[in-house]
Amino acid sequence: MTDESKGMWLGLAGVAIFSLTLPFTRMAVAELNPVLVAFGRAVVAALCSVPLLWKLKAAWPRGAQWKALALTALGVVVGFPLFSSVAMRYVPASHGAIVLGILPLATAMFGALRFGERPSAGFWIAALAGSGLVLAFALSQGGGLQLADLALLAAVVAAAMGYAEGGRLSQTMGGQQVIAWALLLSLPVLLPITVWLGWRYGASASPKAWLGFAYVSLFSMFIGFFFWYKGLALGGIARVGQVQLLQPFMTLLGAALLLGETLVTSNMLFALAVLVVVGFGRKTAIRRQPA
Repeated sequence: MTDESKGMWLGLAGVAIFSLTLPFTRMAVAELNPVLVAFGRAVVAALCSVPLLWKLKAAWPRGAQWKALALTALGVVVGFPLFSSVAMRYVPASHGAIVLGILPLATAMFGALRFGERPSAGFWIAALAGSGLVLAFALSQGGGLQLADLALLAAVVAAAMGYAEGGRLSQTMGGQQVIAWALLLSLPVLLPITVWLGWRYGASASPKAWLGFAYVSLFSMFIGFFFWYKGLALGGIARVGQVQLLQPFMTLLGAALLLGETLVTSNMLFALAVLVVVGFGRKTAIRRQPA
């Protein structure tokens, strides 16, 4: 199996984990303050990062790695959790999943602008077609764009930046170390804010809400990135990022199973169409520059 194929499979594993983020987030913010959920999950994951880095005998980041870690943290540790948690207070997880369908295109754009990846015209056609499909789905099945979608679009930008920066840095640092250091870098800021939010708004919730919080803390914010960043490093940001086109439909299934949200036949038809587009994009050329 080539590195690119390994990257695609690892990316798919990461996407499968991330696909349940919105349903479990909605489960948590139904009873807990959304900002508390967003920052608290990063605090829990950061505490898990300490023994991981110790076990890996990880060296301290150096030079430009600190800047890349800061951008990664701003995107996936702070930005995406914050904006997506706020949005999940007001719209169903199924709606959020569809709006986030443009994330692969955004990730590819960040990879092209920041790191010189040069996808072919065929790739951009596939990316635009896939993103167009999920946006059409949003307009036809998701009730149209809402105010909460502004938060979701901000989450897309934040995640795309964090995915691109972290994926590139994983080529030289390793995916586990990238997310662990990014979390630790954020801890001095997020810990006091989380403690204050817990004191101000309370942390009393049902086991169901805490189950949602536990998932987004351990899997969405920590374990999922082991697979995702390794996949991006092996297969390239633009190409592996296209696996995210499947995430909205995995999330729709998760929302139906976990939250009882409606799942209809048209959802599966859109998923099949996206699978065709991903297959086409998989075969197009992408010129990559070494790290």
